[in-house]
Amino acid sequence: MNQQLTISLVVTVIVGLLALTSVNGFPDGAPVDVCVKERPNQPYHGQFRSQPANTSPYQIIASSKDYAPGKQISVSIKGDTFKGFFIQARDSRTHAWIGSFATTPNTKVFDECSSVTHADSKDKQEATLIWNSPTKGQGQVYFTGSILKDYSTFWAELISQ
Repeated sequence: MNQQLTISLVVTVIVGLLALTSVNGFPDGAPVDVCVKERPNQPYHGQFRSQPANTSPYQIIASSKDYAPGKQISVSIKGDTFKGFFIQARDSRTHAWIGSFATTPNTKVFDECSSVTHADSKDKQEATLIWNSPTKGQGQVYFTGSILKDYSTFWAELISQ
């Protein structure tokens, strides 16, 4: 009987720890599968849903919308303190993923879908990202994605200014 109680207690503690881990979300950034989800740039955070875009306290600001081979564009996230982000580069005409982000401090890059995400769970006041134009072609680019105030409060499908 005592052994059964011990096993039951151990199982309860393990389940509790697993539940705690899932509540903390993705402290090291969005998983790569967010690139190919049915609704891109929509984080899966259980029951929590994106806030209305017009209530966002954040801005995604690009230094330029025009791209050409060899050009770099600075992309900044500004606003209230935030925990995380997932930003994608898209061609303004075709909406296809284009170019690639440079790895900057505390970021993780997904070249396969022209995206970048946070790589730590620390509070951020601002993030400055560097995007590299594709090696061929020119046109206009926009940046879209999600910014998370915390696990349960986030804004998705935001578009750069």
